[in-house]
Amino acid sequence: MQIEERAAIAGDRRLSAWRAWVIAARPHTLSISINPVLVGCSLAWVETGRIDWAVMLLAMLGALLLQTGTNLDNDVSDFERGTDRAGRLGLPRATQLGLLSTAQVRTASRACFVLATLAGLALAWHGGWAILLLGVLSALAAMAYSGGPRPISYTPFGDAVVLLFFGFVAVCGSYYLQTLTLSPAVWAAAAIVGLPASAVLVVNNYRDLDPDRQVGKITLAVCMGRAFSRWEYALLMLLPYALLGVLAEQARFGWALLIPLITLPMALGLVRQFWRATPGPAFNPLLARTATFQVMLSLVLCVAILLS
Repeated sequence: MQIEERAAIAGDRRLSAWRAWVIAARPHTLSISINPVLVGCSLAWVETGRIDWAVMLLAMLGALLLQTGTNLDNDVSDFERGTDRAGRLGLPRATQLGLLSTAQVRTASRACFVLATLAGLALAWHGGWAILLLGVLSALAAMAYSGGPRPISYTPFGDAVVLLFFGFVAVCGSYYLQTLTLSPAVWAAAAIVGLPASAVLVVNNYRDLDPDRQVGKITLAVCMGRAFSRWEYALLMLLPYALLGVLAEQARFGWALLIPLITLPMALGLVRQFWRATPGPAFNPLLARTATFQVMLSLVLCVAILLS
């Protein structure tokens, strides 16, 4: 969104409180937290022939609350650190525009983390100490992503953290909650989901490389440069297709694992656009399309697993 559009939003006094909270919570990003649960549960269903729907829904709720809390915390934390006031190129932020106070957004973020903790405790009662450990680590990572003396989002480790928690932890944790065990196949499925989720952050950090450098935000893009980020994005978007073969071999799945290949042209088109587009606000639509791709790949993967 261009500067003029953001100014128009800030100046619109008719903007509802609901719209302000939507801007702060960024609901368009929340599907990335649900997809891993769907994939993990789909694989568990195929391998065991059963599913605990209550546990699946509770896992989705916990993931949504953690992601929402992280988004809210990021909204207010970046504003307080001055990042959003230093030539921001991304989508508007509620705190930055004065639509919500820092106290309001901070309180809402903490409420989300508290509710996510309650959901996590209920899941730990079902899944035991392993789920409790994963829940604690997920909560700490969510709160540390933008908060604390050295936020994860201000370091080169953000890309890896997204892959770890939106891929391996979320998919494997959801699978474990249904089966109380782990299979070799679930690791490949987790990587397929987590790699494009990390690509979404790569788009964000590539777009913001120059402003981030100015405020001391040392992302992997800032450390390694634009050429590295272009190759990183290509790898994150295309490696999942190679891992389909690994998943098929480990789970003994058949032809149905070819179905996700229908998303390959979209992946190639996004990689081409990433390499050719001029860094800046033009990357906002690319970020949205990358997130959409992650959703589509995850859902098609679910269909392929269920048909297997």
